[in-house]
Amino acid sequence: MLALTQWLGISSLVVGSFFNWGSQQIKRQQPVLADTLHYPEETHFKHLRQLTFGGDNAEAYFSFDSKWLIFQRTNAKEGLPCDQIFIAKVPANAEEPFQPKMVSSGKGRTTCPYFLPDGKRIIYASTHLGGDECPPVPDRSRYGNRYIWPLYASYDIFMADTSGKILKQLTHAKGYDAEATVSPDGKKMIYTSDKDGDLELYIMDLKSGKEKRITHTVGYDGGAWFSRDGKKLIWRASRPQTPEEIKEYKDLLAEHLVAPTRMEVFTSNIDGSDVKQVTSLGQANWAPVFMPDSKRIVFASNHEYKRGFPFNLYMMNGDGSNIVKVSRDKGFDAFSMFSYDGKKIVFCSNRNNGGTRDTNIFVADWVE
Repeated sequence: MLALTQWLGISSLVVGSFFNWGSQQIKRQQPVLADTLHYPEETHFKHLRQLTFGGDNAEAYFSFDSKWLIFQRTNAKEGLPCDQIFIAKVPANAEEPFQPKMVSSGKGRTTCPYFLPDGKRIIYASTHLGGDECPPVPDRSRYGNRYIWPLYASYDIFMADTSGKILKQLTHAKGYDAEATVSPDGKKMIYTSDKDGDLELYIMDLKSGKEKRITHTVGYDGGAWFSRDGKKLIWRASRPQTPEEIKEYKDLLAEHLVAPTRMEVFTSNIDGSDVKQVTSLGQANWAPVFMPDSKRIVFASNHEYKRGFPFNLYMMNGDGSNIVKVSRDKGFDAFSMFSYDGKKIVFCSNRNNGGTRDTNIFVADWVE
């Protein structure tokens, strides 16, 4: 998913940097810093490797056999004006190259890819039914130049094979459908939709198409994942509290926009019961995932910094206790996921980008 200059409160003595949050490319400001690949304090990372070099690469997630990654990529220099979906084999050694292959159609904007357990099928959201071109970004000057996220009504979720052939359209409702992930048994998909008038979470049975709405509170609920044992859900939520905040949220939603600049981590049982707000840190706490033990959580946050950056990865217990800082980049670390064998972690970062605006994919062995 993050913010614009106004939200981050950064002075004009900085340069721009781009990264992705969920489905959108967002401009953020950060100081010019010396390149660093692996910070000494990052003791949970071993054999850290940078996999991409250039462009905006985000939401890189492992296949169930831990051998492949799927991710979204934008790079205007390569003829990719907005996000498309790529897959690539995880290098088995330092000499093996990382060679991405595009598996989306190249039409519209795509986002939020994920493998199914068989390794032969994938899901992702796309606007291609609404047109071949990239949908326009909002004019943020109308909203005080703060971060505004468009909810493209042409987003639907599709199932495809790894050659790129679309096998099935999974969502058909009018409005925004995106941010999908798949349950460990491969039978269910959780995603975000505004089809009932608010941004809520839904779980769909992939075989029958039957679904259940999971959240029922005013505000943005998104970026949800299943725990590895299939018993829990975790997601990010931006919940307006005051009448003024609720009105502003609903007014933006009526324009197919949202401004989720204050987010906390939530969990529940898989049926939506026992909803718990895990963090109350303020600012942006998002991109949460359960660790392989289905008990601990890794998430991205800027809560330590009043200026709004850096974003780093943090680890905590399932009840929000014992928060430990995992990553140390001075700009942006987020979108973490553990391999299914628990041996590796993948994340996206602005580190080591040569002073450019690039966000790249990094993989490391995980050290407890």
